[in-house]
Amino acid sequence: MTTSYEKFSWQKPLLTLLRMAVGWHFLYEGVSKLTIPGWSASAYLLHATGPLAGLFHQLANSPGLLLLTNQLNIYGLLLIGLALFLGFAIRPAALAGILMLLLYYLAYPPFGFNPALNQEAHYYIVDKLFMEALLLLLIFFTHQMGYTLQAWFADKMISKKTGKPTPEDPSSRREALKNLATLPALGVMGWGAYRHLESSGVDVMTGATIKVNQTPMSDLKGELPKGKIGKHEISRLIAGGNLIGGWAHSRDLIYVSTLFKAYNTEQKVYETLMLAEQAGINTINIGFSSIPLLMKYKKMSGSKIQVISQVAPHLNSKELKSIGPATDPKLYFEFIEQAIDAGVDILQVQGNWCDWLVRDGKPEVIGKMLERIREQGYTAGLGAHSVESLIACKELGIVPDYYMKTMHHDQYWSAHPRENRFPFEVDGKEYLDHNRFHNNMFCLFPERTVEFVSKSTVPVMGFKVLAAGAITPEDGFKWAYNNGADFICVGMFDFQVVSNVNTAIHSIQTATRTRPWYG
Repeated sequence: MTTSYEKFSWQKPLLTLLRMAVGWHFLYEGVSKLTIPGWSASAYLLHATGPLAGLFHQLANSPGLLLLTNQLNIYGLLLIGLALFLGFAIRPAALAGILMLLLYYLAYPPFGFNPALNQEAHYYIVDKLFMEALLLLLIFFTHQMGYTLQAWFADKMISKKTGKPTPEDPSSRREALKNLATLPALGVMGWGAYRHLESSGVDVMTGATIKVNQTPMSDLKGELPKGKIGKHEISRLIAGGNLIGGWAHSRDLIYVSTLFKAYNTEQKVYETLMLAEQAGINTINIGFSSIPLLMKYKKMSGSKIQVISQVAPHLNSKELKSIGPATDPKLYFEFIEQAIDAGVDILQVQGNWCDWLVRDGKPEVIGKMLERIREQGYTAGLGAHSVESLIACKELGIVPDYYMKTMHHDQYWSAHPRENRFPFEVDGKEYLDHNRFHNNMFCLFPERTVEFVSKSTVPVMGFKVLAAGAITPEDGFKWAYNNGADFICVGMFDFQVVSNVNTAIHSIQTATRTRPWYG
């Protein structure tokens, strides 16, 4: 005797649920893109790092092809989703879905590295896209399609063709109703999704729907000019490394460094660097400790961004005071060698160390470091906060391939009075007295800096041009370029990149300077 349990097969309802689940994912993705104002696949394509990255980049850079790609994305997802969910044209829909998932998979493959977008969890090669494509492959090859709208139509067509009514037995009617069950299911889920979107907005989406937060590249107002330092062609706006490293000159706002580090995760740093490169910034100036992060970014993303690394003697304060003829030169050169081995492009003696070495009567160490950098075939820069350091070095015949000098005016509220400023106090003691230095000023004597820069015959890179956020970019960029800076180095968040590039372009184009452009 056959029991009712034995008669019942789980295969058909399970395959139906499986097909509907995959279909819903495609459908929801399509609706999400359709309802996001101005949605575009541009950022997703531009950041692609997989084996088809070149093709994806071409699609993103061609307005016509990008428009076509956007439409194919949206309506392809909608049609595939509806077909799978309701159950019609299932095999063509499954095949189209596999091809679409394959393209997404190859854009950000889980066997490499994706520095542009937050990847969903994967276990080397196997990720959600991979699993979903396998499910569609199963649906494509299986004979059993589950309950489908297609089967309901087929029964209707057979009845119409034969002229015979559908059998009246309950099992036939139940089968017809089961084939129609996807319609009310779509209605219920669609209504729920609509209410959810209305109240909360689009939420869980695949990488193909994620939009990188950025000002559109179409807002760029021209091409960022470039100059030369040594053999390197460098954009006249350079990305700074302080925001990446979390070094915030925040005066008495003690939480800002932690905030910077919390915002600029490794993922966000990579997004920012990609945006900077797309906008025309081709160089970044970083602290020595940030080298591993930048080298990882370059290796994994294929980036061509040029890295300027700041280097210092491997000395503590006690060793600094005891420098003499017998001091092991390795203490001067160790970080230089490590930076070169890591793959940086340009090396620069760190600004605070230049100040300290001159202040403590050890400028010969600077000369030895610059000489060592040049011996290795690298461009050698020299940074400083105090202009007195650069003047002293120049008088001793120590001239780098370029200077990096703090360059900003002092017309902002937190600048302490001129009569209370003293050479070399940057990176020194911070006073609670508002009339004394408290991490609030980096170009102590702007007029002396301008005079030194005006006489310099090597390129000058201005930094801290915004006085760590006390001066607007429109004001700070203009002042630095007008007063002789050939390049400026600016720390920036991802959402500032395009506007900063536009400001730099305008400031360069309208600069009124007496010093010729160097580089």
